[in-house]
Amino acid sequence: MFKILKQQGRARRGRFETVHGTIETPVFMNVGTAAAIKGALDTFDLKEIGCQVELSNTYHLHLRPGDDVVRDMGGLHKFMNWDRPILTDSGGFQVFSLAKLRNIKEDGVYFSSHIDGRKIFMGPKESMQIQSNLASTIAMAFDECIENPCEKDYAKQSADRTVRWLKRCKAEMNRLNSLDSTINRNQMLFGINQGSTYDDIRVEHMKQIADLDLDGYAIGGLAVGESTEEMYRIIESVEPYMPMNKPRYLMGVGTPVNIIEAVDRGVDFFDCVMPSRNARHGTLFTSKGIVNIRNAKYERDDSPVDLSCRCHTCRNFSKSYLRHLFKANEMLAMRLAVIHNLSFYNNMMQEIRDALDNGEFDKYKQSRVGVLDKRI
Repeated sequence: MFKILKQQGRARRGRFETVHGTIETPVFMNVGTAAAIKGALDTFDLKEIGCQVELSNTYHLHLRPGDDVVRDMGGLHKFMNWDRPILTDSGGFQVFSLAKLRNIKEDGVYFSSHIDGRKIFMGPKESMQIQSNLASTIAMAFDECIENPCEKDYAKQSADRTVRWLKRCKAEMNRLNSLDSTINRNQMLFGINQGSTYDDIRVEHMKQIADLDLDGYAIGGLAVGESTEEMYRIIESVEPYMPMNKPRYLMGVGTPVNIIEAVDRGVDFFDCVMPSRNARHGTLFTSKGIVNIRNAKYERDDSPVDLSCRCHTCRNFSKSYLRHLFKANEMLAMRLAVIHNLSFYNNMMQEIRDALDNGEFDKYKQSRVGVLDKRI
């Protein structure tokens, strides 16, 4: 299913075959938490901006509209009219970050909905059942997401529990994929590496989950408060123990420079709400650095956001107009800004793939690091 086409140092250029199409890696997955990109983009927009994989969230879709509703509507692909791969996050992060009055047990987590307070239980089996109803291409295993910093003893207990939960996830997915009533009987499962910022726990945990021969492996629990240097160190510690022939996914990361640095350390998959969230507040990524489109200096600027960008926004509208839309609180401001930022991210990933294809990734990295994170 996954083939490495080129490699430069630890950076990998790959191709991942799925039942819903081929994914060229490294890839950035565009986050549509509740089966929609915030900023009023639909799936036709996603295709235009070059999105390969859409990411939705198990927790949010379970609460609203309900995974049973999505199942009855034919699964996520049919529900949102998207014929390319979808990855569903397991809901673990949201259970531990949004839910109130949560109570962790060996069989799962009891918690109150952040929407209406109703009592809910979610464990490995329940997460797999919900994701099977959603019929995503790739399902993420249910894991415990702990806070950073975290006491080492608890980090170890949590990592051990995540391994036990992962084994239950795998068994339940195998069962669900064997049923004639399952919408996507080719659903794949990615396991998640945990262990806070403790290298030894991370490495041991990675060894344990690698033995389960899953479809892919993620590094979770990073970009949640630790320093960038710590994040890079953990990736470097874990990477040698991640199976070479399986995709590697760094969850919830990140800035353009974070992504380039992680590709250099052997990561294939990325996702983050940053490009769409920042766009909705007027912060735009460009080839020259970061722009705050609300700044007064753009009031009479008739140039596009980025002269080198060919997205719908940059082809048709000026900085002056986009600034006006934000100052006037027009909904169109968010839509045009999100189109640009997601186009920038997807185009950057294409540039990374091209650089790896041509054996020029080091040169590409040197030309981008120090520029893309600069505020103009």
